[in-house]
Amino acid sequence: MPRLMLTVVFVGLSLCGGRALADSAPPRYSSDALYNLGNSYARAGKPGLAVLNYERAALLAPNDEDIKANLAYVRAAAHVAREPRSRLAQLGETVAPVTAAWLGVSGLVIIGLGLNSSSVGRRFRRLRVICIPLGLALLAVTVSNALTLGPRVNDAVVLVHEAPVRVTPVPMGDTSFALHEAETVTVTAKHEDFMLIRTRDGRSGWVARGDVGLVVPLVDPKTPP
Repeated sequence: MPRLMLTVVFVGLSLCGGRALADSAPPRYSSDALYNLGNSYARAGKPGLAVLNYERAALLAPNDEDIKANLAYVRAAAHVAREPRSRLAQLGETVAPVTAAWLGVSGLVIIGLGLNSSSVGRRFRRLRVICIPLGLALLAVTVSNALTLGPRVNDAVVLVHEAPVRVTPVPMGDTSFALHEAETVTVTAKHEDFMLIRTRDGRSGWVARGDVGLVVPLVDPKTPP
């Protein structure tokens, strides 16, 4: 019984803390708003900003076929190829991050109930056989989603027509090559007004921060929403 009470208290505190964080966080992104913003940029002839907002919308609504179709269309029109996604990555991205997080919390609660069912009474001991595998399955969904989407935190989209990639992070540094608008790269480091990027074919160099946009935007806690 004491373990059951501790479990209930832990879950209650977790939910209250999550609610408090949600209330204090900046306004959430909306997949519909990002999708419409992407459409506006696409019509305005700005494929980089269109792809960036479609990518953000796809993170929130991974199963939305309209977002996928428009994203593919803008990329094709900009002559930018997307790196093929593995089958495992595609499966991991079918669940939105917020949904995956709540599935993980639910899994922990269910596992806790299963572990404590034997102390409640003989009638509830069978719940252990059901709850623990179900909770582990929900946790597996959360973990696979995190492993799939984790690397995407460093993804960035080129926002300008041609972004010069420099050898050193200085404005007058030598240019080694240029990135095309709407191309997706990986950010590996940051230095003042520059970001060190790596392309899909393995090339790397420094680009100005204003030339690329992170798919998962950074939130500055000092900046009011």
